[in-house]
Amino acid sequence: MDLTDAQWAVLAPLLPKPRVRRDRRGRPWRDPRDVLNGILWILRTGAPWHDLPDRYPSYQTCHRRFQAWRRSGVYDRILEALAADLRDRGKLDLSEGFIDASFSSAKKGGIAWAPPSGAKAAKSWQFATAMVFLSPSTWPALRRVKSRS
Repeated sequence: MDLTDAQWAVLAPLLPKPRVRRDRRGRPWRDPRDVLNGILWILRTGAPWHDLPDRYPSYQTCHRRFQAWRRSGVYDRILEALAADLRDRGKLDLSEGFIDASFSSAKKGGIAWAPPSGAKAAKSWQFATAMVFLSPSTWPALRRVKSRS
């Protein structure tokens, strides 16, 4: 699920303007919206960078821009804006949370009546967007977003 036009309108001012060389040498920069959609796809799915689908810019471009945005603080501002948008729409509740580190191994020939894996179930775009916030790089940005409760 790529960014909607409303989400892009909020995020576009946070991104640096593409570089344009006066001598017209080198490749022109890819559209920042496409690059951001590629980065968010990687963070949502947890796939390796080289598995980025062809509809996005090359994985090298997305990864290089991701690293540059992380170093410059642009990525933190993007995550804060996305978290604030989700909070304002009631899709993200920062008033409570938990971490569960329990582990349970499955035995061979386990219970036959167990529900199917959650990985196979269809998920909403809100859930997929919220999954971006599970990345450790997003925690500092989430701490700066104030809960309204």
